[in-house]
Amino acid sequence: MSADPASPTPSLAGHYDAPGHAGGEPLVARLAAAFRAAGCDPGHLSLDEVAGIDQLHLGGRRASRHLAALGHLSSGMRVLDVGCGTGGASRLLAAELGCETLGVDITPAFVTAAEWLSRATGLAERTRFLCADAARTPLPDRRFEAVWCQHALMNMPDTAAVLAEWHRLLVPGGRLLLHEVVAGDNREPLALPVPWASTPAASHLQTRQALEARLAEAGFVPETLEDVTESALAWRQKHSRREGGGEVPAGPTLPGPGLIFGERFAEMGRNLRDNLAAGKVRILAGCWRLA
Repeated sequence: MSADPASPTPSLAGHYDAPGHAGGEPLVARLAAAFRAAGCDPGHLSLDEVAGIDQLHLGGRRASRHLAALGHLSSGMRVLDVGCGTGGASRLLAAELGCETLGVDITPAFVTAAEWLSRATGLAERTRFLCADAARTPLPDRRFEAVWCQHALMNMPDTAAVLAEWHRLLVPGGRLLLHEVVAGDNREPLALPVPWASTPAASHLQTRQALEARLAEAGFVPETLEDVTESALAWRQKHSRREGGGEVPAGPTLPGPGLIFGERFAEMGRNLRDNLAAGKVRILAGCWRLA
């Protein structure tokens, strides 16, 4: 993410907080109102209640738990959550594994929401958040035992600069955990919009081969790498049915990603489903160590 964190590019800010960027209420105000409408106290929320808006990646919390297991994360580890969005992975790692987490995102509305959600879930003392460019953070060298990144590299045009920054921030032998969208074998144009991009210029997908080569050049040694496309597609198909009204939830509906992305989110979800099914994108999950 190469934009100035104090003023992200209009396309990026407009994409990730479309209602707020269009002059609507701030993201936190929209979310708080939606939680009240669902019968929840916005000042005291559970991790289950916020799961729909703090895990903005394929597979939700299950995918995050799987990635944590691949990286053998444990209590006390210092983890940098890059492209943290609204902070769901940071909170999950802190609450379930006892990690010390710092989430970084370039979108100010996401960072503000992440801080609010951590306060509301009682995790403000165990999670911190920073609005910054992933390629240029104001953090000290060798600060973290692990770098964590889910569905964010495809928004970063300068992969080499980002990987160099991660190399700087990790302790010797530190771990890099990636859950990433990559280009598939079907090179036909993507159906757009998708959750990470509304235009081709905003999407920086790499092939698996290119990503692995860049990681090796940056000094990262692979430990485990899985193609989790089939499970991601099944998860996306289920959620597309729900978003399209095919599954009627019992009771009040908790806030979901539509409040963040706006009215087009259902279309984004359908397009992502179709791109996965057509082999235009694939999903990887893996762990690397700093050589």
